[in-house]
Amino acid sequence: MLKDYYKNYIETAYDDKGIISKFKINAPDNFNFAYDIVDKYGELEPNARALVYTNPKGEERTFTFSELSKYSTKTANLFASKGIKYGDKVMLVLKSHYQFWLAMLGLEKIGAVAVPATHMLTSKDYVYRFEQAEMKHLVITGDDSTVAQSAEDADKELGGVLGDKFIVGGIQRDGWIDFDAEIEKQPDTMTRVDTKASDMLLLYFTSGTTGYPKMVTHNHRYSLAHTQTAMWLNNRYDGLHLTIADTGWAKAMWGKMYGQFIMGSAVFVYDYDRFNPIEMLTVVSKYKVTSFCAPPTMYRFFIQEDVKQFDLSSLEYCCTAGEALNPEVFERWREFTGHKMMEGFGQTESVAIVATMPGMEPKPGSMGKPLPLYATDIIDDNGNPVAAGEVGEICIKSERGDDGLFHGYLKNDELTDSIWYDGWYHTGDTAWKDEDGYFWYVGRNDDMIKSSGYRIGPFEVESVLMTHPLVMECAITGAPDPVRGQVIKATIVLVKNAKVDDEAALIKELQKHVIDNTAPYKYPRIIEFVEELPKTISGKIRRVQIRKEDNA
Repeated sequence: MLKDYYKNYIETAYDDKGIISKFKINAPDNFNFAYDIVDKYGELEPNARALVYTNPKGEERTFTFSELSKYSTKTANLFASKGIKYGDKVMLVLKSHYQFWLAMLGLEKIGAVAVPATHMLTSKDYVYRFEQAEMKHLVITGDDSTVAQSAEDADKELGGVLGDKFIVGGIQRDGWIDFDAEIEKQPDTMTRVDTKASDMLLLYFTSGTTGYPKMVTHNHRYSLAHTQTAMWLNNRYDGLHLTIADTGWAKAMWGKMYGQFIMGSAVFVYDYDRFNPIEMLTVVSKYKVTSFCAPPTMYRFFIQEDVKQFDLSSLEYCCTAGEALNPEVFERWREFTGHKMMEGFGQTESVAIVATMPGMEPKPGSMGKPLPLYATDIIDDNGNPVAAGEVGEICIKSERGDDGLFHGYLKNDELTDSIWYDGWYHTGDTAWKDEDGYFWYVGRNDDMIKSSGYRIGPFEVESVLMTHPLVMECAITGAPDPVRGQVIKATIVLVKNAKVDDEAALIKELQKHVIDNTAPYKYPRIIEFVEELPKTISGKIRRVQIRKEDNA
């Protein structure tokens, strides 16, 4: 039965409180998610929902597992007919269009490598990615002509390195293949292509605070490892899960395909261009979403609305990840909905690493505890585990390419070796753990502020500011200072309709609020009010952009 089929590949055990204590992957050498999960589920329960799609225009489409199996095969045949083959790298720039899932699975079936990307790339970005990944083909959205033009300009600058280019949405454009029309012409059967579980499945470009984006690679076992992620999200058989994430980012793989399908849960997709909290709450209510995950930033926008006007009775579970969760947001969401937010932590380079799992009591602001797939700890600069209450780096005792962990940064062994050594994978994220073993996030190593000899993480100051009634969201960064090296800067968005008669007085009030609620040396010496904070399309605050502007 579909409900329990994942147990053919995943071995689990639970403690006496019902909290998962063991997670082990048992996969054959030729495991392939598209064949062994999607096609198999299409056979077991052909009418079970797999994907529910809609957009602000009201367009809708639902795929059962059998339909997803059929159309991914047709897509695989289309790609193969155009010369795409095993090992070829194909970029997917598809926003949240349902064609993303067809393309992903079609590429898996022929052993090609998907390279998801955001539609916000410029021609310069494409040039870098086409060159570095030795890109062969491209599939893009058709509802934004700037995407096609930027890609064309980049390909021209490189002398025409791409093979066939596909465009979705029924758009006609010279030099591009109509993806939607062409897949309908393809057969819906194929002979299984021999792929290995150790073969490259995905390549992500991920940016740090300096340098060009890095290339993160994952193999086919990565999809199975996300079953642990889905267990954190409490995805269930016949449920309907929504993770707010653009398909260009790795978070889409966390909550929009692998683990959800493995658990027999349908994925809900709202294909929007700009986040609107009222629209999102409306579709959650209308389509009876059962489990939900969004970054804390989006929850902050939700709680500024009249949440109680929406029927959210279908919601059974709420999670958050992507950045640290402020306790104030946790409490207000619970007040409005009755649901506790269960926080999780991981990276583009991994699946879920630390989380508040079902059965655990959440501590507002804590990420939870290490998950059983990995041996995770907080260690100091000498590689030793730190005591409770001490800040260190979140690290995983593992070898390169262990289940769910990336194999390294493609074409950059030096960078890989700088974060994977002495048997530890160094995440670059800092935290401390309490006496109960819960992890509390401090910040990225890159985000740490060094002021007058103190090391200050942004999250604690942000959490204090978020308790002030006039603050909707904020970002704490270090601004250059000739005396202290850096001083703390708060970039703040005020709540809607906030009335500020005296900005200088409000700044003093906010500074005092921090001084009264945390160590005095952590108060922001600079406060700037803005209409909105710079964010990625997935909703994460871009502190790096604020720092860059301050250092310009």
